[in-house]
Amino acid sequence: MRTPTSTMTRRMVLGAALVFGLCAVAGSVQAQELRDQWHQAPRDTVSQEVYDGWKQFNLNCARCHGEDVQGTTIAPHLILSLKPDGPINTKQLFIQTVCAGRPPKGMPSWCALGMELPTIDKIYSYVKGRSDAKIAAGRPAVKPGT
Repeated sequence: MRTPTSTMTRRMVLGAALVFGLCAVAGSVQAQELRDQWHQAPRDTVSQEVYDGWKQFNLNCARCHGEDVQGTTIAPHLILSLKPDGPINTKQLFIQTVCAGRPPKGMPSWCALGMELPTIDKIYSYVKGRSDAKIAAGRPAVKPGT
């Protein structure tokens, strides 16, 4: 004959096992749902400087120059612009263009808005990596120890 205490303990253990099992299944379903076209794992690992450049590009430049540096109807495709035969084919010219802007075309002077040269350097590192096909589209990951 079971005592009320042992029956209660058994029910608590079974209840805990049920909750644990449901959480495991829900976690598995949630992990599968995140593996869609909008939540892809990073394809490249980059230095901290390039990763910071990716973040700054997305904060300041992507709204006009497009996600993944691919241009929009508003602003040009920077992957092509930074090619050796492109209009912005040196780092110095890139920094000058970003800093001074292109007001007639609607691009602000980022230096006048407070963007500092180290930030522009980081953005250049990311955009140049995309232009040289060293960095794939999408969010990169940071290399450990950089």
